[in-house]
Amino acid sequence: MKILVDADSCPVAVRETVLRAAARIGLQVVFAANRPIPGIGAAVMELCPPGEGAADDRIAVLAAPGDLALTRDVALAARLVEAGVAAMDDRGRLFTRENIGERLSLRNFMVDLAEKGLRPDRLNIYGKRELKAFADSFDRILNRLIRERTVRDRDSEPA
Repeated sequence: MKILVDADSCPVAVRETVLRAAARIGLQVVFAANRPIPGIGAAVMELCPPGEGAADDRIAVLAAPGDLALTRDVALAARLVEAGVAAMDDRGRLFTRENIGERLSLRNFMVDLAEKGLRPDRLNIYGKRELKAFADSFDRILNRLIRERTVRDRDSEPA
């Protein structure tokens, strides 16, 4: 099991939270971005070529069922969910088979509005409340994935 981070737009506080949790429980963290990400310590840095979607494509290649991916990109999340990979955003919202269609539809609608020059007001505030929501959800999802892996490993052991 590993944690994959779409790092181009990931807030520093989220990166730090992920790194602390991974160090505490001994998980590998992989950051994928089009530029070097400072301060990632022992985590793996996948430096992707310039161009739209390069980091997303790399995460999709590296991800496997049982992994946890962090991304704001709903299209990437849809690819990951389809592949059986747990995906969540930096505000703690989990992408699931049940909600990904609606989220993708909303994303496509917003992109369409932007292409027509109708940009809604955006408040990109990321403060203590958003970080706490992320940390609580991240902890819950990570613990669930670890329990599921333990059960899978135990069930696959020869009798």
